[in-house]
Amino acid sequence: MKRYDLRHLHDDFYDRMVELIDQGLAVDEVGIFLFEVGDFSSIQKSADVIKETGHDLMNSIKFNEVDWTVVVKKVSEETKAERLAALEAAHKEAEETTEEEA
Repeated sequence: MKRYDLRHLHDDFYDRMVELIDQGLAVDEVGIFLFEVGDFSSIQKSADVIKETGHDLMNSIKFNEVDWTVVVKKVSEETKAERLAALEAAHKEAEETTEEEA
């Protein structure tokens, strides 16, 4: 388990978080990322970014009045590829459904 403090990046921590997951964690290792909340949109966006990269979001909790933590487990490349393919298929299906309804 590794802990990363990204508060100094304010609302521009997403790319660094993904980089640290990909390069700083081993498969099945857990990382704890601390970031500054701001207007609270960063909480949902951080969860979305983790989902889009195919890793496991294990927890998302308020650390104190201005900071938040997310706990992420890095998955294997095979699992990541499967999840990304499923996510793309779901997006495509949603687009087709929207087009049919219009």
